Amino acid sequence: MSGWGPVLDAGGTRFRLWAPDADGVTLEVDGRDPQPMTAGEDGWYGADTDVGAGARYHFRIGDMAVPDPASRAQDGGVDGWSVVVDPGAYRWRSDDWRGLPWEAMVIEERHVGLDGGFAGLMEKLPAIAARGITAIELMPVNAFAGTRNWGYDGVLPYAPAEAYGSPDEMKALIDRAHELGVSVFLDVVYNHFGPAGNYLGAYASEFFHPEVKTPWGGAVAVDADPPRRFFIDNALMWLREYRIDGLRFDAVHAIANDGFLDAMAAELRASVDRPVHLVLENEKNDAGRLAPGKYDAQWNDDFHNVLHVMLTGETDAYYADFADRVEERLARCLSQGFIYQGESSVNHDGKPRGTPSAHLPPGAFVSFLQNHDQIGNRALGERLTRLVDPARLRAATLLLLLSPQIPLIFMGDATGSRTPFLFFTDFHDELADAVREGRRGEFAKFAAFADPEKRDAIPDPNARETFERSRPEDGDDAGDWESLYRDLITVRRDRLVPRLKGARSEGAEMIGDKAVCARWRLGDGALLTIALNLGAEQVEVPAGEPIAAEGRPGAPGSAAAWLAEA
Repeated sequence: MSGWGPVLDAGGTRFRLWAPDADGVTLEVDGRDPQPMTAGEDGWYGADTDVGAGARYHFRIGDMAVPDPASRAQDGGVDGWSVVVDPGAYRWRSDDWRGLPWEAMVIEERHVGLDGGFAGLMEKLPAIAARGITAIELMPVNAFAGTRNWGYDGVLPYAPAEAYGSPDEMKALIDRAHELGVSVFLDVVYNHFGPAGNYLGAYASEFFHPEVKTPWGGAVAVDADPPRRFFIDNALMWLREYRIDGLRFDAVHAIANDGFLDAMAAELRASVDRPVHLVLENEKNDAGRLAPGKYDAQWNDDFHNVLHVMLTGETDAYYADFADRVEERLARCLSQGFIYQGESSVNHDGKPRGTPSAHLPPGAFVSFLQNHDQIGNRALGERLTRLVDPARLRAATLLLLLSPQIPLIFMGDATGSRTPFLFFTDFHDELADAVREGRRGEFAKFAAFADPEKRDAIPDPNARETFERSRPEDGDDAGDWESLYRDLITVRRDRLVPRLKGARSEGAEMIGDKAVCARWRLGDGALLTIALNLGAEQVEVPAGEPIAAEGRPGAPGSAAAWLAEA
């Protein structure tokens, strides 16, 4: 009887629920009499019915009606009816799609809600592909309370949010991307559930470890079989039924179970008959998770953090770990991946962070100048186009797009957007008050918001205006930025991607104030050199004609790349 979610076949639908704390569970299908579910082993309940796709249902436990935690679709929000979905109903057009190799990835992160849902983003795909973007990464799309959320308060991981569209509309988006030669990644959250609409704790308290604290409450109990299967089967659903090309696993350090992570990676790779790409967000900087056969790469916050300090001069909060020796830190990042490889970290209470990573290939790291976290976690959601002069930002963009590490950009970057990306939710009553005040309280440690009146100016996450203001709009110089991204991505595609497999670092060093030069031996023996100067003085750089340059090589606010054939 064990197994999450409804199973549809020619005879009807079998419903299942793990509710070890319940004395009994009743299945309620809209328009039918309630049906007591049969108790099985280890807290599982089941019921066989003759209903098919489109049937609306929920479970009743005592006086509480709850959605299916593995619902494939909802009608009426996360507190409404779950809906039976036929996973094989969609007719795919891109059956010959086999994906792209990891080294070919140039990833653009998108928020489906701000794009106008699955259908709205599908309309944008041709323009995205024309810039040379080879993968879009969707911020979490699973169902959440309300009609808008920045993505990380989901409570029903199997159900695409109603506000974004139906399961088949999501499949149509993926299908169209594949027709255009664009891979699709999905950000999944397996470390916590949102604060509204999650009922699991009411009837399956064993799903959580209350004694293991995370920023969102007790840790998920992935050492137990039902929670473990809940998440692994969810990942398999996205890869198999939706033909997602890769998954980005949010904040796995909060799961705190490396055995689960390794077992999940192994099962996903063994269970899908095509290449899939698996990427971690992991504050632990744990190189062991990036060994062959495990995860392809990790989002490298170290790359962002040191460059953010170099570009903006900000050293508050977690940027304090990158406030000094910036050139040395960037050189280490470019040559070895992680900056923190076991050194003590101010932001981690002086405890060591990270493990040695110099043995890993450059492609084991996803680099970025901004993403949803690094903009949305700012009090006012400012993009770098608001914080940095264009010449220096263009120079940093060259480093991002031509380094052998895998580049990720955020929606709006390639058109010079200056609109903010704010933290937004759609909570109500006491929860809305708690989220608003908690958000403002987070910034008390920042010097710019030490004054309570300034903190009061931080946008209310629950106001619809906060969501609407976050839609990216083209900057006044959108054409210049589009040309920059298109040209650099073309250089990467034509000159570098064919040589990236087998690339390794040949070292990096400081060449001046806020200036670094790095070299990589590519897979065919060619030598790639990139010199970045974010300082105020001219620096000495390699001679010869670069394959790409922003500014005069070596000048203040410049970057250039050279390629010497083997």
